Amino acid sequence: MEKIDKRTSILTAAEKLFAEQGFEGTSTRQIAKEAKANMAMINYYFGSKDGVFMEVMTNSMKEFNLQLVSINEDKISYFEKLTRVIDHYAQRIMNNIPFHRMIHHEFSLNKRPDMCNKIRESFAINMNIIEGIINEGIKEGSFRSVDVRMLIATVMGTISNVAVFPSKITSGSKLDINIPQDHKIITDRLVIHLKDLIKTYLTPQK
Repeated sequence: MEKIDKRTSILTAAEKLFAEQGFEGTSTRQIAKEAKANMAMINYYFGSKDGVFMEVMTNSMKEFNLQLVSINEDKISYFEKLTRVIDHYAQRIMNNIPFHRMIHHEFSLNKRPDMCNKIRESFAINMNIIEGIINEGIKEGSFRSVDVRMLIATVMGTISNVAVFPSKITSGSKLDINIPQDHKIITDRLVIHLKDLIKTYLTPQK
């Protein structure tokens, strides 16, 4: 149990430091210090900083996958399934904006293509579930026929844009995404907008 707890402590410390300092700015020595572990433990469990990063990302993907599977198995309408997906994904990103910004930065630089490709492969598994929900809704007649992948890119891209560049929607207002009450207002506004968007876009035309 102690080994499991220490492994978890390393991952928690790494995610915090990656979010604050970026991948390049974080060393395994800093991770070990933050986790109150030693370098040997990091090498034993993960092999390298890349290994720690991949584990952090893999765990995040698995957690979201469990949520998606649960939503997909619920006996609810396809529209309700999709709105729950949007709500869960938006909350995940908006509740950990610094880490998401770091991921966005890493992917834009593409300095570690092998690692980025592995993350994309894991992400694709979750996207396939979302794609399946929409396709089944189209097949059933609940949704009109649309370009499913473009729709997913629109939804995910909007969430990412608000997280990475909040000034696009806060400019000219007093809202500050770093203030908790404003953060909630912005997140709620984002989710409501996306739910309205898919309802308007996917509702079959009479």
